[in-house]
Amino acid sequence: MAERAAGGVQSVERVFELLELIADAGGEVMLSELSSATELPLPTIHRLLRTLVTLGYVRQLPNRRYSLGPRLIRLGEGASKQLGVLARPQLKPLVDRLGETANVAMLDGDMVVYVGQVPSRHSMRMFTEVGRRAHLHSTGVGKAILAQLDDERVRAIVSRTGMPAATPKSIGDVETLLQDLDTIRRRGYSIDEEEQELGVRCFAAAVADAPTPMAISVSGPVSRVDQAFADRAVPLLQEAAAAISAELSLT
Repeated sequence: MAERAAGGVQSVERVFELLELIADAGGEVMLSELSSATELPLPTIHRLLRTLVTLGYVRQLPNRRYSLGPRLIRLGEGASKQLGVLARPQLKPLVDRLGETANVAMLDGDMVVYVGQVPSRHSMRMFTEVGRRAHLHSTGVGKAILAQLDDERVRAIVSRTGMPAATPKSIGDVETLLQDLDTIRRRGYSIDEEEQELGVRCFAAAVADAPTPMAISVSGPVSRVDQAFADRAVPLLQEAAAAISAELSLT
């Protein structure tokens, strides 16, 4: 059961515990699964779910399963925008010092969504833009996010989404992906080696202890984003990620 907040309102805590359990299960669960995952009495779970269904924050599907409801989308979009705003003061110095585009992205279901960006001063159209969703296995931020998850959850995500190849350099099987994630965990950052867009390289670092898995990145053409660039960029990227993590802990 989730830890109670000091001075918290119990019914509110219970509602959010159920919503988080549904989200952790991939967005859809049976009532029995919720009952086994929490210490709440079954009548209490049923009563809270009925209220959430009435309000539109949860849906009851024809197969009797419960899923996250459409009214959460607006709240999620608003929260995502605020995460982008919060990260911007750390992204802008990266662009100023490195000269390449900086992004912040977060886990959204089984995909990664870009929620903030400070563009490079160079005129170059790139794949990344705020609001764009992408597969996790073929982006720098996506792999940095996956590296925060255990292998079982990574396998579950891949089984649902598949591993479509954005380019010939995209990772195409889960075992190779898991090996790459082990390297990322040891190294402390991920690299997108033209896996999302040919001619573009990206370095990304996870934002620790975020409310949902997050990562920031810097990316640009391989002609500029080379090993010398990495030597300068990675420490700055990790420093910015740590600053964003610290800021989030204060909110």
